[in-house]
Amino acid sequence: MQTMAPSGAIRWCAVTSALVLSLFIQPSIAIYCDEDNCYDLLGVSQNANASEIKKAYYKLSLKYHPDKNPDPESRKLFVKIANAYEILKDEATREQYDYAIVHPEEVFYNTARYYRAYYGHKTDPRAVLVGVLLILSAFQYLNRWTRYNQAVDMVKKTPAYKNRLRALELEHNGGTTNKKKSNRQMDKKKEEDLSKELELDIKGAEKPSIWELVGVRFILLPYTIGKLLLWHGCWFWRYNVKQAPYSWEDAAYLTRNSLRVPLDAWLNIVPFHQRHGMDRSL
Repeated sequence: MQTMAPSGAIRWCAVTSALVLSLFIQPSIAIYCDEDNCYDLLGVSQNANASEIKKAYYKLSLKYHPDKNPDPESRKLFVKIANAYEILKDEATREQYDYAIVHPEEVFYNTARYYRAYYGHKTDPRAVLVGVLLILSAFQYLNRWTRYNQAVDMVKKTPAYKNRLRALELEHNGGTTNKKKSNRQMDKKKEEDLSKELELDIKGAEKPSIWELVGVRFILLPYTIGKLLLWHGCWFWRYNVKQAPYSWEDAAYLTRNSLRVPLDAWLNIVPFHQRHGMDRSL
């Protein structure tokens, strides 16, 4: 049976894959000394010891250092020599470079080791943590402001909101309306002033607060944990050790949490005279 020749698309994909693979394999070594070999730049063999590498670097420094040789090309070469020396003088980075020479196909592994060795120890973990918290907090704050503004814009287009504005306008005018304007018209500036007096409580898109940010909560974490431990300690001492009867607030808290009733629904169920003075954060 005659086999079908591969289509042009398949051949093109094969050629493209080979090119991409070749591009990935080469940087595995090139990330250290670009296109050059670090040992060749210093003029030593791969079996050279630390003393031989050091002597070779000092010898080349006297020849190509910018203070000794004003030639611009010498300056570029000296930068490469200095970089090669920084790699080979350290046993850990030299071992990584030797491994990359022998295993150039392990692109991602060699690249990860390189960046971890060169940048991992130079960055203070505390600075990284602070930076991550700042970025997350900023993103969280902007995201909540965006959601809040979008929700406010949608609410302002509803008839109920416009009716509240007209009612507030009547209240400011002493119950009289401006006959020159129709009921649907209102000065834009006056509408903005009146809207500032209306407190919009939009569930699911509340106005952002700095106390809810990830960074602030992380800073206050020791205080929160201490407060929680103190609260549980007082609870245990009062009701388990002293065997005191449950107060209304504590009994309501236990009941609501055991039944998993949302706070708003719970406040509608419990009579006002019983829940008066209850902490709404319970």
